[in-house]
Amino acid sequence: MKDNQQEIFPIVDEDGKVVGSATRGECHSGSLLLHPVVHLHVFNSAGAVYLQKRPEWKDIQPGKWDTAVGGHIDYGETPEQALSREVREELGITDFTPVFVDKYVFESKRERELVYVNRTTYDGPIRPSAEELDGGRFWTIEEICEAMGKGVLTPNFENEFKRCFL
Repeated sequence: MKDNQQEIFPIVDEDGKVVGSATRGECHSGSLLLHPVVHLHVFNSAGAVYLQKRPEWKDIQPGKWDTAVGGHIDYGETPEQALSREVREELGITDFTPVFVDKYVFESKRERELVYVNRTTYDGPIRPSAEELDGGRFWTIEEICEAMGKGVLTPNFENEFKRCFL
């Protein structure tokens, strides 16, 4: 399995207005073209946080633990539509209530993303996609804090979790 480097992403300004388009390959090549993504942090009623394990074939941060759901917004799609699609594709969840938390620009050496952060409380069944993920599990806040800075979690998740939830 491999990411489709020819997939078309919208290019946006910092307000989220579409100003162009580019391929996944162009967006992840160090060009720093700003492209939008959605994230969903899934908490259970006990306060634990579900994290997904990124597969080794991913082009960004392979094999690390990450936000429960994270995905690119397709060209022509709203953040809300992308969130519903990604949650269904990655975790098999269709009945959840997202709460918008934040919107910010994340930049690394390879990419620049406009991140729409959401959270939900969910105690139902989670069926991680065998095609897109290497599984997942609930982590306590203490486990997450202990893993930070040790190369176990993605830097994006660490920064976002500190920014929005600690």
